[in-house]
Amino acid sequence: MSRIGKLPISIPASVTVTQANNMVTVKGPKGEMSQHVDPSIKVNVADGQIVFEVDENSPVNIKQKQAFHGLYRSLINNMVVGVTEGFQRELELIGVGYRAQLQGKNLVLNVGYSHPVEFTPEEGVEIEVPSNTKVIVKGYDKQKVGELAANIRGVRPPEPYKGKGIRYVDEFVRRKEGKTGK
Repeated sequence: MSRIGKLPISIPASVTVTQANNMVTVKGPKGEMSQHVDPSIKVNVADGQIVFEVDENSPVNIKQKQAFHGLYRSLINNMVVGVTEGFQRELELIGVGYRAQLQGKNLVLNVGYSHPVEFTPEEGVEIEVPSNTKVIVKGYDKQKVGELAANIRGVRPPEPYKGKGIRYVDEFVRRKEGKTGK
């Protein structure tokens, strides 16, 4: 049995969870999300909790069942947290002349290229720019927030010599020593 999969998920009062034919739907104040669950995992929604159990009679091998047990528990827990609190990733731009700005909902980055780089957020994800060197990506879907933040970082990842680039706020960039003369 998966140690993570055994843990029940408590359902807050503002969230409704429904389950029908291997689909779990979570609806809350920030949005609504659905997740397909493998038939080898039983989902029980009762008494303000979601409990996951492994179906011993399914033809899937035991290692795969254990992996699914923890996976679907984590995915649905992220859905519950997302529709109540939401997720966010903070990025910072480090470099001379590097700046970010919002044009409508779109993020426009000037990071040393001959052209500005533009990002349009998907539905359920929003971008904030509190200062011209800081970008905050917010949303209720953890995967979409992480993917957009990773795409923004991928435009100009931090380099190890001067530390210039786009990085997460909590990211540590290991610095290298430059060339030495004779």
